[in-house]
Amino acid sequence: MSFFASLVADLADLFAPLFHGSAMAAAIVAVTICVRLLVHPLSRAAARGQKARAKLSPQIAELRKKHAKNPEKFQKALMELHRKEQVSPLAGCLPGLFQLPAFFLLYHLFSSSNIGGEANELLDHKLFAAPLGGRFADAVGDGGLLGAAGLLYLALFALVAAVATFNYRRTKRQLAANPPAAPGGEQAPGANAMATMTKFMPFMSFMTLFTVAVVPLAAALYVVTSTTWSAVERAVLYRDMPTGAGAMGAAAVM
Repeated sequence: MSFFASLVADLADLFAPLFHGSAMAAAIVAVTICVRLLVHPLSRAAARGQKARAKLSPQIAELRKKHAKNPEKFQKALMELHRKEQVSPLAGCLPGLFQLPAFFLLYHLFSSSNIGGEANELLDHKLFAAPLGGRFADAVGDGGLLGAAGLLYLALFALVAAVATFNYRRTKRQLAANPPAAPGGEQAPGANAMATMTKFMPFMSFMTLFTVAVVPLAAALYVVTSTTWSAVERAVLYRDMPTGAGAMGAAAVM
């Protein structure tokens, strides 16, 4: 963690002539962009995998028809088809999983009063009037919702809400075009859990609002930057996909 703290501090020093007092916030945004660039090959691979699954739709429809009265056989046949075509249903989750370490590092860096046995100087940095180690509740308590720090959070919430709404509409369209259903209208194993997950999937992006409100501002900046990047990245990577594919990926908050 000390190495990561030094890296962020060095970046802040590099950005200081341009961003002055907000140089540390700029460094956090830069770290986020670097993480997303490193993860981008995984995102591209996930997009290729989902496009491959979209091309399997006719074969999946045939399997659904063939095993209309036996959901268990349908699920086994579907897994065999994915294995044969070397398509992983979980590929879309990898980009999000690989970003978690950077998020938790930032969270701990700006939540700890000491790093390596010394006082955490990172906590002295601010984005405008808001301390990077502070939270939304602190901003409201210090200056009210319309204070300088409160207004900064309102701007972040507005950006997150705009991105979440974009993802919500996109996911709703995709799920409406390709609703998951068990063959023959019967309940497959785990169908209830899948139905519940599908019902709430479009709302998952809005969970980012809660995250931004409860984590330190530094971690919130990471989340906001990463979420915005994800929305733009998916719009580009999945632009030529058939409607209905990639719904799970569109619902991810990071």
